[in-house]
Amino acid sequence: MKNNNNLDNKNKNKNKNNNNLDNKNKNKNKNNNNLNNNAIPENIDISFNDINYAIYKIGNWKNDYKINLIGTSNEIPATETTKEHVLSNMNEIRNSTFEMNGKEVNGIVALSIQLNIELQGQNLDDLINEEEKEYKNIVDEINELELEDSNGSIKLENDKFLIYKLEKDHHVTVAKPANGLTLKHHAEEIQRLKEMNE
Repeated sequence: MKNNNNLDNKNKNKNKNNNNLDNKNKNKNKNNNNLNNNAIPENIDISFNDINYAIYKIGNWKNDYKINLIGTSNEIPATETTKEHVLSNMNEIRNSTFEMNGKEVNGIVALSIQLNIELQGQNLDDLINEEEKEYKNIVDEINELELEDSNGSIKLENDKFLIYKLEKDHHVTVAKPANGLTLKHHAEEIQRLKEMNE
């Protein structure tokens, strides 16, 4: 009887171990599923009229800019939705006001002074007037751009277009680099701004 009891206990332990193995396998499968869910998305097609993405080409503006933040960048809107997004953001920043040295300036002037050390010692009235001229020039340039066909599309991973995913974060739209080309360019732009202020 004692031997039978030992056999029963061994079988119970064996079943218990098998159950543990089953649970481990289930957890392993669960982890694999989580890895798959967090994997980099496949190279999807992005429609040129998708409002969730801002799409740019790398290029140069016709005019020279030192204050307007769009004009000092080499990212040129490539689609109608991106163009509208850029104009809307620019106007939103311009409509915000800040006080600097006893004068009221718009958000474009305030940000440009903050980001560009060369502007910090310049006369505020001159910067305000220059910003007005640059604003008119950049709006004209944006409205004259040759844009991609709204019915077309592009692969997310490509070597021609910068693509940003537009996401809401506490009522603010945040543009996040969505492909390899954009990540590389974004890092280069950050480095350029750092060097400009050294």
